[in-house]
Amino acid sequence: VLYTVVYMFYNRYALLYLEEKATIPAEYSDLHLHSKGFLPEIEVQDFPIRGKAVYLRIKRRRWENPSTGQTYSRDWSLVATGTRITAEFGAFLKELLG
Repeated sequence: VLYTVVYMFYNRYALLYLEEKATIPAEYSDLHLHSKGFLPEIEVQDFPIRGKAVYLRIKRRRWENPSTGQTYSRDWSLVATGTRITAEFGAFLKELLG
């Protein structure tokens, strides 16, 4: 769902800039949608890694149905229970950062 654009480590924290892939969300796969840029960037504090605070700066994609003009975005309530990230992204972070 997401991929890392840039990640940086500082003395006390890690900062990851993430951007949603241009893949139509599964819940809207039956619609003919086009990517129409991004929603405003959000910042989320995630679980610490190696004793450092982790901040995620996330750019969520906005989708539009060109025939109706209606806009859609990914349903972020589908994330792993108790977290703000998907299970797939959690595995990605574990692999990336150890």
